[in-house]
Amino acid sequence: MRESIGKSMLNLSPGSPTDTVGGLPTSQGVPPEGFYTWDRDAKAVNLVDLSAPFQLVGRQAQFQRITQVLARDGDLLIAGVPGSGRRTLVRRAAQEVGVKIVEVDCIRVTDGQRFVQLLCESIDQTFQSTTAQAFIREWTERKAAELFVLKDEGNGRERLKPVRVESQELQWSAFEVLLDLLQGLAESSGGRVVLILESFPHIRSWDRNGVWETFLRKEIERQTQVSYVLVATIAEISLHVDEPGNHLEIVKLAPLANDVVAAWVQEVLHGEGLTFDPRSQALELFVNAVQGHLGDASALVRRLKSVRVSDGLIRDWHVQQAIQELLADLSMVFESLLMLLPANQAHLLESLALDPTDKPQSRDYIHKHYLSRGGSLQGAIAGLQHKGLIYGSEQHYRLALPLFVLWLRQRLS
Repeated sequence: MRESIGKSMLNLSPGSPTDTVGGLPTSQGVPPEGFYTWDRDAKAVNLVDLSAPFQLVGRQAQFQRITQVLARDGDLLIAGVPGSGRRTLVRRAAQEVGVKIVEVDCIRVTDGQRFVQLLCESIDQTFQSTTAQAFIREWTERKAAELFVLKDEGNGRERLKPVRVESQELQWSAFEVLLDLLQGLAESSGGRVVLILESFPHIRSWDRNGVWETFLRKEIERQTQVSYVLVATIAEISLHVDEPGNHLEIVKLAPLANDVVAAWVQEVLHGEGLTFDPRSQALELFVNAVQGHLGDASALVRRLKSVRVSDGLIRDWHVQQAIQELLADLSMVFESLLMLLPANQAHLLESLALDPTDKPQSRDYIHKHYLSRGGSLQGAIAGLQHKGLIYGSEQHYRLALPLFVLWLRQRLS
């Protein structure tokens, strides 16, 4: 399959009439989601198990690894681009192991008070049993009466709420005791908890001195009943590999192989009574458009599942139309994402979309695209990597969101 796809792959170059593109930004210009070395005693798994949900197709090795880490109360850094399935893998692994999930989206965290509020809300939503509520009530009265209150919602249930404090010291204290509460809840229930910190590096935008991050890392090492999972882009790996005392297991999600995507999409469409016309390049067009990106492939296949044809054959124009419709729906999202980027990052992103290269720092490439030299260019590369918009040198600086690439090419041409 890999060879046949590679030979007949359509070239969606900037001048191609089938150019099209995709990604999801936030207010900070960050989009809204591999390889892993097995332990010697790890069990063999089928990497193309088509009976698995798409989120696990091609990711079974990583899923099993994450499950093993959580089962032994380990801590984890899972790195990949937006749409690669990081959060889904962790959630499914946590469900498999039977641990309770507490999540905080660090994109929504703007300061220490907000961090405390979101963590408090997630704990309150996760632990709703009578036993857990009794433990929280006793904990509040005994340890945190000045920092937290229990508010009656009028339905017979009380919700844990942080007291609004301006002092950074009190915010810090509230954060400390909340993490202690998590450990206590896990111990009292005889179970374990996983705290998932999505887009974790974003806290550095307000934690300039790294005080909160440093404390959090100490808690990761200290606590025995709570597993910590940091969800980040691949650029985060370089900050942790050589870190003294770092015990985070690292799982990296690379793009799915083309033959894995091709096998999966054919299986899904077959279930809908549809198949790609073997006389056309419809399958190759699909595979080339999504470039192994799980999120884009999932979005595009949902469009194709609604195609109504009497003979059940999906042809080139069906795929092209689905891509164009998807890009039209996402155009405002992509436009916003581009506008939120600093000028040097937007310029570099457009250059890489039109003229991919594995050497953006080369003199010829800089001259050809009028890029800034030195630190400004290196800063733009690092910025795009941390946002998950481009891969690093191991993936030849390719753009990470294939539909966004197609949209950029179409827009620029």
